[in-house]
Amino acid sequence: MTFDESGKIWFNGKIVDWKDANLHVLSHVVHYGSSVFEGIRCYNTIKGPAIFRLREHIQRLKNSGKIYRMDIPYSVEDLCKAVVDTVKINKLKKCYIRPIAFRGYGELGVYPMNCPVETVIAAWPWGKYLGEEALEDGVDVGVSSWRRMAPDTMPNMAKAASNYMNSQLAKMESITNGYDEGIMLDYQGMVSEGSGENIFIVLDGVLYTPPLSSSLLSGLTRDAVITVAEEIGLEVRQEQIPREMLYISDEVFLTGTAAEVTPVRSVDKIVVGIGCRGEITKKVQEAFFKVVNGEDDDKNRWLTFVNVGL
Repeated sequence: MTFDESGKIWFNGKIVDWKDANLHVLSHVVHYGSSVFEGIRCYNTIKGPAIFRLREHIQRLKNSGKIYRMDIPYSVEDLCKAVVDTVKINKLKKCYIRPIAFRGYGELGVYPMNCPVETVIAAWPWGKYLGEEALEDGVDVGVSSWRRMAPDTMPNMAKAASNYMNSQLAKMESITNGYDEGIMLDYQGMVSEGSGENIFIVLDGVLYTPPLSSSLLSGLTRDAVITVAEEIGLEVRQEQIPREMLYISDEVFLTGTAAEVTPVRSVDKIVVGIGCRGEITKKVQEAFFKVVNGEDDDKNRWLTFVNVGL
């Protein structure tokens, strides 16, 4: 993934050139990781560019800020419009969108409240996170030695940059060990999520995913997959999943804004099911992509069409 530095970025309410979207090296966020962010996809649907679950993403950004006592100085409506404007001005038909709010330049020290809150939105083309072939062939994952944070250490419901230091450790470990991705356990040793994705398993025709109490981010793609799975007649259970359940599952797949719906072909070098995308994963993929590509009725009102606006 490379950036097109000829583009524009929304920075504190103004559209600026890509090269001018800068911050001071003594900004609080640089030293203490004090930022919250979102990852959003815009799809080039048959009806034109459409942003997936825009309002829900922006509401989660505001919620993440609230958890960290960070008052983002824009309303949900203002930020939704800013996202649409950013996609428009960059003339993007499909892209990845990154809204972020962070503590800026004011003073240093752990206490952050005297630093201004800066808000930025960028958008750029980005393909399949784990590769185009991964959507059918699947990926190889390993259970990480790094666990997700216990609930009384860091708030897992906040999509905060500081949480992703934990994710980076798992991702680097997985790549070093020859895997495409790492699966993390929670503080009780139960399955939690990937370094940047939620996880589902299929066993005897039933879809399982860990509950929010398993130290995971409440993924909007996770929520969408639960909805479309139930709409096509699948039973979905949110239950704690022991590690060994991954090995005996018929199918495993990962979900997320970047990963979308990506099957897993092996866990810890143990082949999952038939060793590639299974039938239920395929059905979930097809149902999901029909919605985001505008081929199916958007009855859940998940798409915001860029050329129509808000």
